Amino acid sequence: MQQIADNVYAETGFRGCNPGFVVTKEGVVMIDTPQMPADAIEWRDEISKHGEVRYLINTEPHADHFTGNYFFEGTVVAHEGTREAILAASVDQLKERLKLMAPESLSLVEGFSYRPPAITLSERLTLYVGDHTFQLINLPGHTPFQVAVHIPEERVVFTSDNVFGKVQAWLHQALPFDWLDSLKRIQELDADVLVPGHGSICDQSYIPEMYAFIQDWIDAVTRAIDQGMSLEEAQDKISFLDRYPMEGGSEPMAQEVQRWNVARLYEVLKK
Repeated sequence: MQQIADNVYAETGFRGCNPGFVVTKEGVVMIDTPQMPADAIEWRDEISKHGEVRYLINTEPHADHFTGNYFFEGTVVAHEGTREAILAASVDQLKERLKLMAPESLSLVEGFSYRPPAITLSERLTLYVGDHTFQLINLPGHTPFQVAVHIPEERVVFTSDNVFGKVQAWLHQALPFDWLDSLKRIQELDADVLVPGHGSICDQSYIPEMYAFIQDWIDAVTRAIDQGMSLEEAQDKISFLDRYPMEGGSEPMAQEVQRWNVARLYEVLKK
């Protein structure tokens, strides 16, 4: 766990997303939760040293950001699209994944259920907790439902998966041109520290590098389409695995993720 501002903490060592929390005068506000039950319980024990959880913000509709909700108190807040994803999530599928990824955690999900948000947003929402302001902004890109969380008093932004800090990006549900626009909007926020959805903590100076990576993906698939390549040919040819490593724990999926990325961009760009 890293203390990244006076009252803000983040964890980059769990398998899955980078969760964080903010300590306010009126309790703790969490941003995302660990996907592995054992990690969620460890995170809960750490957070309990800082106070009671008042709110839990989920920044996107992928399970590595919301599975751990079950283990925490507090009112859940998320985009409307994320609520739909949580309501549609399968407990049986979670247990099957845990059998493969973390069999030691199966005993921790007896009686498990997904916790959807009680409060949702479509474009923007502001929470005032103690002396802190939490500006939730829908910034589509990695998915249509990405939410950035800006805490101006701490000069911190939790970017969700619109930023991957020096690790491979997943574009399998991407809106690529919206993603580029959203990166510009993140760069306009008044912040010293960015907590990416995955990878290393960074600052605003990293945004041009992230922008270039998404643009390079777009350009590579565009060239393949212009050259008349089929989807399968493009998938065989295009890879950015030499640019960044896969995040720890997802290395076996490296080639598959590249093919997913190409398939999504091929579909979008063909239109």
